Amino acid sequence: MRKGLRVLFWVVLSLIILALIVPLLIPVPPLENTRPVEALADPDSLFATIDGINFHYKTAGAAGPDLVLLHGFGASQYSWREVMPALAENHTVYAYDRLAFGLTERPATWTGDNPYTPAASIRQLGLLLDSWMVSEAILIGNSAGGAVAMEYALAHPDQIKALILVSPALGGGSPLAGYAWLYATPQIQRLGPLLVRGIQDSGLETIDQAWHDPSKQPADTIPLYTKPLQAENWDLALWYLSTTGEASSLPERLGEFSLPILVITGDDDRIVPTQSTVEVARKLPRAELVVLENCGHVPQEECPEAFLQAVLSFIGSLEP
Repeated sequence: MRKGLRVLFWVVLSLIILALIVPLLIPVPPLENTRPVEALADPDSLFATIDGINFHYKTAGAAGPDLVLLHGFGASQYSWREVMPALAENHTVYAYDRLAFGLTERPATWTGDNPYTPAASIRQLGLLLDSWMVSEAILIGNSAGGAVAMEYALAHPDQIKALILVSPALGGGSPLAGYAWLYATPQIQRLGPLLVRGIQDSGLETIDQAWHDPSKQPADTIPLYTKPLQAENWDLALWYLSTTGEASSLPERLGEFSLPILVITGDDDRIVPTQSTVEVARKLPRAELVVLENCGHVPQEECPEAFLQAVLSFIGSLEP
């Protein structure tokens, strides 16, 4: 009996030592063929420096109420390309890349507060609005961008005229949020960026899953979604963002929203299930719900005409 316990002790101890040491010995090759975000910019790209970080954005229009577009996880301002020209006909439109996505710079180190936290994303949006001299805006947020829009509206109600939530993801925080003790260890911190590089393959499946009919994707969809993976430190940034999430209180605060809200979802949303979005709309005091037929998680891309009809009708109803 004692001999068996002794053997078990040494086996367990050996496994613990291996778990502590082996991750530190696994090579993490540097990313290849990456470039500064400025080198990846388009002719109409613009940058605003917020807290020393270059935020990438595009703007269109010159009159009318200001519209600010917030993309979802893994996307960028590119996801609004099909609807931005029409929105800009009677509005000034801003679409920016949230930190860790698109062509926004990804700092590997920083002084002061972590710029990748949910709280930081709200502050960054406010500073961008200030840089654009936007005093009142309508926020249009898709998926995780919808959550950012809602958090900002709660924090700055006098600055937001209305919200348009497109398949909002209110689950809150990162899926890693409950394991802070684990990913804070040197072993996981070392391997983290290597782990997130898998999005280069899994991300393609998610793009297809976001569409009701992936065969209708324009030929440039995948290249434009994967272009940000050429940016310096994209893996580090995605790791930092994924490991600083916090549980969201939004599901419990839906009754606090007093401003007009349009909620849009596709009838075949497999990322944020359609019924979940319907339930969110029911709990918002002044929400209007539109469910688009034969559409998935990104209706602004897959069903732009129906999306624009709903959005422009809603915005028109806000005018005195």
